[in-house]
Amino acid sequence: MMERVILFTILMSFLVTVLLSPLFIPFLRKLKFGQSIRDEGPKSHHKKKGTPTMGGIIILLSIIVTTLTMTGKYSQPGLDTYLLLLVTFGYGLLGFLDDFIKIALKRNLGLTSKQKLLGQIVIALIFYFVLKRFGFDTAVEIPLTNWELDLGPFYALFLVFWLVGFSNAVNLTDGLDGLLSGTAAIAFGAFAILAWSQSQYDIAVFSVAVVGALLGFLVFNAHPAKVFMGDTGSLALGGAIAAIAIMTKMELMLLLVGGIFVIETLSVIIQVTSFKLTGKRVFKMSPLHHHYELSGWSEWRVVVTFWAVGLLFAILGIYIEVWV
Repeated sequence: MMERVILFTILMSFLVTVLLSPLFIPFLRKLKFGQSIRDEGPKSHHKKKGTPTMGGIIILLSIIVTTLTMTGKYSQPGLDTYLLLLVTFGYGLLGFLDDFIKIALKRNLGLTSKQKLLGQIVIALIFYFVLKRFGFDTAVEIPLTNWELDLGPFYALFLVFWLVGFSNAVNLTDGLDGLLSGTAAIAFGAFAILAWSQSQYDIAVFSVAVVGALLGFLVFNAHPAKVFMGDTGSLALGGAIAAIAIMTKMELMLLLVGGIFVIETLSVIIQVTSFKLTGKRVFKMSPLHHHYELSGWSEWRVVVTFWAVGLLFAILGIYIEVWV
């Protein structure tokens, strides 16, 4: 029964995205919701200016509709489902406001960093207090050991840091055609398998709904992209995968399964720190995917390489959690 639900979930979310995109992309173009390109970015990206963005709306619609429909096929949507949708929609709404301000109101920076951070923290705290209300375990398991660290009241700080940190990390990864769509699909696919192994079927269904939506979006987002997801999609995906890791009690495993997002973030931290301390840059440009572009790699080569590395991280994470 559940195997069929999983299969139909990924097929449904894929088809919803594929069918909605050709309708939605011309609508975004008509509204002139086109991507702006940073002047300091790679010169090859300037030709992407004006490509419709905010395609994350399509992804969100597909995830929400598919998840609610398919969980209703074997039970009523439970707390896990509603919490995941809350975080995903909340971070997606925050990203939508950021995109809308940048594109429609012509304010290049969108929400200020303080406004965005405040929104991310508020959503994370709502998530935490709901979990606390239902007696959620505040211990963090250490991978490859039998140890766990009970953070007690400090778990709230950890949870906020995890949600905010990974929503921003995933956002940083969204810089090349198909890069985030592919790496995120791989990471969510890994967590779908891990949730299934724990019999957390609501979380598994949600995860594969995300995978299907991303694969459908990739049809239009692969190079040369016809649409970008914008912060609407990337912030939602980052919040969602952090929430899944927390609810499956595999918080630290996200560092491995989401290794691409971690590496991209570290490259930015290293770049900024090095420049402030020494006046020199470690990379030609950060995040890391731009360094390889400026080193002469084609955009497609960078994307496929990052997909492959992300897949290796995902396989290793599944191996450690399921078989070790």
